[in-house]
Amino acid sequence: MDSHSAPADDRHVPVLLDTCVELLAPALAVDGAVHVDATLGMAGHAIAVLDAAPGARLVGIDRDPQALELARERIARAGHAEQATLVHATYDEIPAVLADLGIPAVQGVIMDLGLSSFQIDTAERGFSYAADAPLDMRMDTSSDGPTAADLLAELPEAEIARILHELGDERFGRRIARRIVEQRETEPLTRSGELVALLEKAIPAASKASGGHPAKRTFQALRIAVNEELEILTRAIDGALDSLAVGGRIVVESYHSGEDRLVKTAFGRRTRSSAPPGFPVELDEHKPTFSPLVRGALQADETEREHNSRAASVRLRALTRTRPDHGAH
Repeated sequence: MDSHSAPADDRHVPVLLDTCVELLAPALAVDGAVHVDATLGMAGHAIAVLDAAPGARLVGIDRDPQALELARERIARAGHAEQATLVHATYDEIPAVLADLGIPAVQGVIMDLGLSSFQIDTAERGFSYAADAPLDMRMDTSSDGPTAADLLAELPEAEIARILHELGDERFGRRIARRIVEQRETEPLTRSGELVALLEKAIPAASKASGGHPAKRTFQALRIAVNEELEILTRAIDGALDSLAVGGRIVVESYHSGEDRLVKTAFGRRTRSSAPPGFPVELDEHKPTFSPLVRGALQADETEREHNSRAASVRLRALTRTRPDHGAH
């Protein structure tokens, strides 16, 4: 059974599903509660949340039109179609989406970052180094943004090296960038198989023997760059936090150190006093507006990591809003 004929239910196993539901459900028990799944994907998390909070309304957002339609089918099969409003957008557009729907504040938000199994398994999208396909990697193929092939054909060598190092933790980024630039002088890379072959030659044998598949870090870095994932996440976190009502909760699952660093920093700003150091009295306007629901970042246990490869690198952080922002009504 290929990726197109496999049911959506089988294509993506939600990470830390029970934990996410346990964290979000208490806030969604109130009348008229609204839950935003900002990275809807295959709707695995969304359906589980609606099962636990049957009175809640779902606003599901995804930038991938294919995934959105599959999620719509799955939500309908689960009996939640009337509770769900699905929107094609990127998750930094949460405030605008809610404004369009006339929703002033929400009680739950979840962001499950990174790539879904469905996107990896859809070979022609070019996300996977295991199948030869056009080097696309756009999560939204209806956009006119650059593909991975475009970046490799047009960016300066130094910028390619930076992307590989910063977004993929690839320590051979400079060497790989040099090979890519040399290659494009004769013929640009346009297919994932061509890039994998180049990486096989560029990365030393000793590193390939101990560091997993030699293409993993490069493909991750290119995907993040093509989709501007860190830039969007930076805007999205503050937008999501601003959209939460008092008592509302947010859960974010990250799979890359850069993502988790952005989430940790943004959450830290909201959970610390903003009073200047040494200020004698903490005024209301300086008090934190959020409180952590978990200590630090949760990781998946060994059992889940063994059964779900996506769980190996997950870092889950969660907050609840304890008071309105200063000046809010």
